[in-house]
Amino acid sequence: MAHWDDGHGTLTVGAVAVPLEIAASYRARTRGLLGRDGIAGAMLLTPAASVHTFRMRFAIDVAYLDRNLRVLAVVTMAPGRLGLPRPRSRHVLEAAAGAMAGWGLRPGTTVRVDSLVDRS
Repeated sequence: MAHWDDGHGTLTVGAVAVPLEIAASYRARTRGLLGRDGIAGAMLLTPAASVHTFRMRFAIDVAYLDRNLRVLAVVTMAPGRLGLPRPRSRHVLEAAAGAMAGWGLRPGTTVRVDSLVDRS
């Protein structure tokens, strides 16, 4: 099972490369997309089995991933909603509503996550 730190990277869905923010610490996962007006790309919450959209300003696509980064389910959530925990979910991807369909991300798809490492 992969382990990531907070930071940035690339999400690969088939031939599509998407800018990725990684929220691996408790603090980063709790903050998530709160207070933002949108997101360019996606955010990976890890570990996570559910999300909520309370105090969010925009609708999001949510993909639940298993430990092998295979998509279990994709849902669109309006602000002010509570998502139910998904059995076998280990990671959650969030993106602007409609983005995931454009990337071809759907249940059964396996994604790749490449973390950018700061070597300075």
